[in-house]
Amino acid sequence: MPERMRDVRGAMAAPVADLVRRRREPVVVQTLRSTAAATIAYVVALQLSNETAPLTAPLTALLVVQVTLYNTLTTGIRRVNSVVVGVLIAIGFSALVGLSWWSLGLIILASLTVGQFVRVGEFVPEVAISAMLVLGVTRVGDTAWDRVLETVIGAVVGLLFNFVLAPPVWIDTAGESIEGLARRMRQLLLRSGEQLTARTPPEKAAEQLHEARQLDNDIVEVDAALRQAEDSLRLNPRVREGLLNRILLRTGLDTLEICTVVLRVLARTLTDLAKERAGEPMFPQEEGVALQELLGHVADAVVSFAVLVTTQVSANADAAEERLAEQLRAAGVSRDHAARLLLDGVRRDPRDWQLHGALLTEVNRILDELDMEHRGRRLMEELDRGTREQLGPRAWLDRLRERLTPGNSR
Repeated sequence: MPERMRDVRGAMAAPVADLVRRRREPVVVQTLRSTAAATIAYVVALQLSNETAPLTAPLTALLVVQVTLYNTLTTGIRRVNSVVVGVLIAIGFSALVGLSWWSLGLIILASLTVGQFVRVGEFVPEVAISAMLVLGVTRVGDTAWDRVLETVIGAVVGLLFNFVLAPPVWIDTAGESIEGLARRMRQLLLRSGEQLTARTPPEKAAEQLHEARQLDNDIVEVDAALRQAEDSLRLNPRVREGLLNRILLRTGLDTLEICTVVLRVLARTLTDLAKERAGEPMFPQEEGVALQELLGHVADAVVSFAVLVTTQVSANADAAEERLAEQLRAAGVSRDHAARLLLDGVRRDPRDWQLHGALLTEVNRILDELDMEHRGRRLMEELDRGTREQLGPRAWLDRLRERLTPGNSR
């Protein structure tokens, strides 16, 4: 009986533990924040609006509150703009015509057209929706301005909600996505290395190639997580060095994306080699073991690179950098050893020599992308470009101020 009670408690605690574990996931955060903001907006609108059920306010708050503060600001402005434009169009039409099938079609056409010019983004349909809702009521003037008031209430509540309760920064989530991508690449490289000394059927090598191609889907998912992290850094009062964090993650993902392309080409080379060497090992034992060791070093370097990119603490970053440098040195030594063995093997048996050379070339490309000096130059270039973009408007204002200041005109 006590054992059954423990099982029951465990079954009841599992959903709670899962909710606690997922409390920082974007979907969970979005759900809780949107619910709270919409409820608050409805309560405020009940006090300020003449409508008995001012549902426009919670609807606006629901659409305005996003996971990041940057998205909340931009979305709120566009939504309020779309509703106000729609209401103004409805007021203009109500003064001239009533509600009929042709006036409804005309107001929809006008609203959608005007919505494209006022730059409300994805809220272009909201212009037409607002216009139709206002045009369809009897007391157009009062209802129109009540709808504007409710929209403003919802947008303000949504904005204040994110200012008072600042949304989380999704750097850790993006970092986990990047590291997960690197670990999948590592597993693929290790499995590719295991095929080098065995009789690998072409079908099995083709499976590795298909898996390498699937990395493109992983890149898309990681890019979405990174975009969310970049937005969470913008205009967030809790974030320092937002530009540096964005560039570190973005350049890191760019490097891994290039490596996945090269890895796909490498998998294709091994597939072609498996077809040419059907019924026998791809490489002699000594050469295959050397290449397997090389791919193992490359696989570890890919993961170390991802850890370095996503590490925020300077002490841990130094340790990650040293580990990556050591693994790149080991990969370089292993590459040179494998190259000598391959050269000797080609002299004995020149079959498929071009595939051997292609394999080494692809490994070299990955190592070059992971090289510390190459990454350092890339980071400096992106930091300079990002700094110029940030200072661009300020520099323009400084030049304008100088021209307007007496005595500075030429």
